[in-house]
Amino acid sequence: MFDQLQNYLNTIPLNEMLQESFWMFIQLFTELSILFLIISFLVALLRQKLPDSKIRNILGGQKGRGYLTAALLGSITPFCSCSSIPVLVGLLKARAGFGPTMTFLFTSPLLNPLVIALFIPVLGWQVTALYALLAFSVSVLAGLTLNTLGFERFIKSELLEEKPKCCGSSCGAQPQATPTIWQTAGRETWDMFKQMFPYMFVAMIIGAGVHGFLPADFFTEVAGPQNPAAIPAAALIGIPLYMRVSTLLPLVSAFLAKGVSLGAIMALAIGSGGASLPEAILLHKLFYWPLLSAFLLVVFTMAVLSGFTFNFLFT
Repeated sequence: MFDQLQNYLNTIPLNEMLQESFWMFIQLFTELSILFLIISFLVALLRQKLPDSKIRNILGGQKGRGYLTAALLGSITPFCSCSSIPVLVGLLKARAGFGPTMTFLFTSPLLNPLVIALFIPVLGWQVTALYALLAFSVSVLAGLTLNTLGFERFIKSELLEEKPKCCGSSCGAQPQATPTIWQTAGRETWDMFKQMFPYMFVAMIIGAGVHGFLPADFFTEVAGPQNPAAIPAAALIGIPLYMRVSTLLPLVSAFLAKGVSLGAIMALAIGSGGASLPEAILLHKLFYWPLLSAFLLVVFTMAVLSGFTFNFLFT
């Protein structure tokens, strides 16, 4: 694997790769910043309208209904692995059940109407149905398992603490007008963006670098039919990448034509869609290492198990 990567780096001018990485960084950082601000603002508005107690009741961890609701919520939200972070922060601030919150985090980037609509014409309804079933059920099981094992204690609570609201004359000599819900949501959005900005900046630099320097045929060479460990290799390759599942689908036909198995392709799709190195950097702001490691392990395990399942059933 490393020899192939080294040979590729020796054949392409460094300036070309740097330019590609630079423009990829501009695109990724701009896209993520806009999505982060919009989604954070909408989540903040929702929390102004919907009491935290209501959110806790809907997504409580004590009832199985909360896990199913979280998985369904993740299935209808068209977020990528990074743009789901603002919703995650909102759920954690509202003290929603930890298990359902993690279920949402696993489900959101893997399942949404766009992914399903694109899957069917490319891979057929049987593969699509199995993919949806695996992503949904494993996400629920993973959230339930992490909650049972007590991983909630590995959340960094300092980022989730609400700032005290200034009201009346107790906060100064001059009484201030009560801010509108729009002003409150805007302030919360900007505060969160400032806190996450350094992590987003570094994450997108790394994500752009991976895209710019990774050879186009690297996946087909490493996860091709000649490699007996193609499925775990595909999952490992996918996790560092910042790639939507819908972005990968147009490449499926080319991968299949080059002999890559369906299982390896699905492992790549779940690995790259369910997690990414940029997302891991952002999550490090929220999670301590045990929870972050468990999150990545769940995505890797889901990708590998799904890959072997697809190969067993469809080859």
